[in-house]
Amino acid sequence: MTTTLSAAIEPFPIAGRFTIARGSKTEAVVVTARLDRDGLTGWGECTPYARYGETPEAVLAAIQSMTPAVAAGLSRSDLQQALPPGAARNALDCAFWDLEARTGSTSVSTLAGITLPHRIETAFTISLGSPDAMAEAAGMAAHLPLLKIKLGAPGDAERLGAVRAAAPRSRLVVDANEGWHGDELPLMLDICRHFGVDLVEQPLPAGADDLLAEIEHTVPICADESIHALDGLEALVGRYDAVNIKLDKTGGLTEALAVADRAESLGLSIMVGCMVSTSLSMLPARLLAGRARWVDLDGPLLLAADRPGGLVYRDGLIDPGPSALWGG
Repeated sequence: MTTTLSAAIEPFPIAGRFTIARGSKTEAVVVTARLDRDGLTGWGECTPYARYGETPEAVLAAIQSMTPAVAAGLSRSDLQQALPPGAARNALDCAFWDLEARTGSTSVSTLAGITLPHRIETAFTISLGSPDAMAEAAGMAAHLPLLKIKLGAPGDAERLGAVRAAAPRSRLVVDANEGWHGDELPLMLDICRHFGVDLVEQPLPAGADDLLAEIEHTVPICADESIHALDGLEALVGRYDAVNIKLDKTGGLTEALAVADRAESLGLSIMVGCMVSTSLSMLPARLLAGRARWVDLDGPLLLAADRPGGLVYRDGLIDPGPSALWGG
């Protein structure tokens, strides 16, 4: 009963251009892992992220390096020590979950003891641009319940005001992607509160966020780049109100679930997020939706085309039904 491992790099064009404070891109490059055993296949997908020193080629090589260990009987539990948190382990971890579910003719949610909520509301991301461009995008998405606004550049107050005017009824989450400075933060938080923003994500650079313990949080603040996995969660207390759990940071669903447990015990609210990627990445992350106050799993909506059989999105909601693509 030998398990075989294969992996590949796959590009997916983005619908237009996706821009954040660190730059723009026109395609999402993902790496897939495939586990085969006795005619059954488990799949996983990850998105290497340059901000964390990852490249598709290096992530692919890291996954492929596990081929002998997988053939020798590596388990999902063993994997947690064999690879560090990050994209490579995420793809393999999710592939193990998928294969385990298919082997047992069940679903990953059943294996994990999770019941998906009947209603999963996801954010839709408005890319960083001029106030007029962002207002136009927000106006087209104004019927959606939750918008995530990319900021982190001079002129953010004008951008936010333009978005709010274009989408007066939508809840707003702001993501500065480490683009603000400490001396402007109190004012920017007040501006966010004025425009009814629910949450501000990673306003200051990771490693330079001690100031967050000294100022009033007039809007809740969420850590993203400042936290990856279990290590370091305790240091967030007093600085952040919430944590954005992404499987590409935690190294898969296994540690993501442990991060959620620990974050809740520390009094931190949970956001579940994603990179720009396909439904193969969203499906494992979806298992955290019932514990999350904010869900940001719109990656496939930013692509020109998703994988066949991907998630179904309707008016800002994710269909919680089973999927043949991953997890049952």
